[in-house]
Amino acid sequence: MKRSINAAGVIYNHCIALHKRYYRMFGCVKLQKHIAKIRNKNEFWQSVGSQAVQDICQRIEEAYQLFFKHHSKGVRPPNFKKVKKYKSFTLKQAGYKFLGGNRIKIGKRVYQFWKSQEITGRVKTVTVKRTPLGELFLAVVVDGNDEPIIKTMSGRMAGFDFGLKTFLTVSDGTKIESPEFFKAGLKLIQKTARELSRKVKGSKARERARKNLCRRYEDISNKRRDWFWKLAHELTSKYDVLMRGGSKPQRNATAMG
Repeated sequence: MKRSINAAGVIYNHCIALHKRYYRMFGCVKLQKHIAKIRNKNEFWQSVGSQAVQDICQRIEEAYQLFFKHHSKGVRPPNFKKVKKYKSFTLKQAGYKFLGGNRIKIGKRVYQFWKSQEITGRVKTVTVKRTPLGELFLAVVVDGNDEPIIKTMSGRMAGFDFGLKTFLTVSDGTKIESPEFFKAGLKLIQKTARELSRKVKGSKARERARKNLCRRYEDISNKRRDWFWKLAHELTSKYDVLMRGGSKPQRNATAMG
């Protein structure tokens, strides 16, 4: 699987190198056909599904369109990426098959995975992601058949001002303090970073220390994200209309803005 992600990274960089010329001459569709011809002759590239290759071309095209539209705001065009740091590829209708017993077939190989929740509805895409630790995840996007929830509106509304230590100040005087997860875990991060600096470069012990430091940062990121979503759910359950300081009222908006 990691070999396939590396192959996707090579394809991405090749598309970046050719995109300007092919887009100027023919457009994105011709680029996809050109990459498909190269893939048919390259065994390494064939480890990535054909639709995943198309998705790579489409994402580059979307990134360029975003650059053309918002370049005055500082948006930069897509650029080359290190293959070892390339993160994911996405499969659409083909290239995968879910088997029984928490197994999935991608390409010619079968992989075992742990299911965080049941997959309901029609599967639209399957994304294989690689973390900086080298761990692999499957992100499955499905078409849900859930019926809309009808909620009784209470008419309550509130304004919010963002801050640093005081994360939110509500118009009714309530203050929501920032948990400062990074500050709370700073001593452990510093200790882990010192352990990493003492290891010999290229050794297995240094790689273990690097992964340990990555886990510390990942733990802080997960705590912060979890707190954000729980706070947003709490505020949207309490108020029908949320406003940011100096903005117009927004219905069904989250506290994150």
